Amino acid sequence: MLIEEGRIKAAFESGVFVLKLCGDVRLTLCATLDSQAQRLAKTPGLEAVMIDLREATNVDSTALGFLAKVAIAVKGRLEQPPTIIVDNPDVRKMLDVMGFSHFFTLMKMPLVQPLPETAETVAEVPADEQGMRQRILEAHRILMHMNEHNREQFQPLVEMLEDQDKPPE
Repeated sequence: MLIEEGRIKAAFESGVFVLKLCGDVRLTLCATLDSQAQRLAKTPGLEAVMIDLREATNVDSTALGFLAKVAIAVKGRLEQPPTIIVDNPDVRKMLDVMGFSHFFTLMKMPLVQPLPETAETVAEVPADEQGMRQRILEAHRILMHMNEHNREQFQPLVEMLEDQDKPPE
């Protein structure tokens, strides 16, 4: 089976920011997702955030951590929590297990067509090995703070990454 490499599209129109993740979204896109979360935190006139995962075949834990960062970036600025549109049962199960329903509205079908014609593929932000490791650590720390299940799941990985960052004695 051919795995479609992950890509991200984004659009901002009439106060609605839409982020569409397609294919196999993995840690290689974490710098790009991080830049989108930072962009959202500064976007004037933001009224709603919609994340479209209908074309995502897989979203790894690092990418999920940066989706959670999107919710944190807009918390308190919007009347409604960000919406995630997901119809892939495997991706939906992952969101449910990770506790995303406490931070997002999860739905199968959008109320309106979520991605306007003005959507553009987001250029991938390059990340060196150190930057990638820092983002992986940040993403998993965010996930750990979402619920007890995530804390138990990701504590060993976070501790290992923190140990790698310590200078040798």
